[in-house]
Amino acid sequence: MFEWIKKIRDLYLVKVKWRHYQIGPGFHAGARVRLWAKSKLVIGRQFYIGRDSQIETDCVIGDYVILGNKVAIVGRYDHHYQQPGLPIRMASQIRDTDYNWKGLDNLTTIEHDVWIGYGAIVMSGVKISRGSIIAAGSLVSKDVEPYSIYAGVPAKKIKARFNSEDELKQHILKYDAFVKQHKY
Repeated sequence: MFEWIKKIRDLYLVKVKWRHYQIGPGFHAGARVRLWAKSKLVIGRQFYIGRDSQIETDCVIGDYVILGNKVAIVGRYDHHYQQPGLPIRMASQIRDTDYNWKGLDNLTTIEHDVWIGYGAIVMSGVKISRGSIIAAGSLVSKDVEPYSIYAGVPAKKIKARFNSEDELKQHILKYDAFVKQHKY
């Protein structure tokens, strides 16, 4: 019984609440998730965003991506902190229609098959490449290499996702076959 309630809730979020964004099939959001983008938010197939998470910047997200609970994808320049004569609190902000300072061209890209762990923060304008993992509690402020595991503040590469090139090649072959079999 609970499954159909989740499906109806997700359908409401995609078709009503967030209808002005492009969200693929298989979307699921936990409780208290917030989405906002000034110009562009595109989310691929089979996307999961955990409870209390938020996306508050322009972002393109691939297929089969997981954002754990309390993950934030946020802008670097949400407030014009160099606006002369104004406290930051009163300065223009990216949500304003006439905002014309930094950050307007910052697009965050999260490619296919990515997992971002609990409490991680991703700053706008970075690219998290295909197959990567971001460890819980990390702060991503620079681009992430494909099939890598990053951790820390700031996030740094700690190791490759797979132990060998052969394992990586096997994963890519099996992943591609899986995707082909599960087309919607």
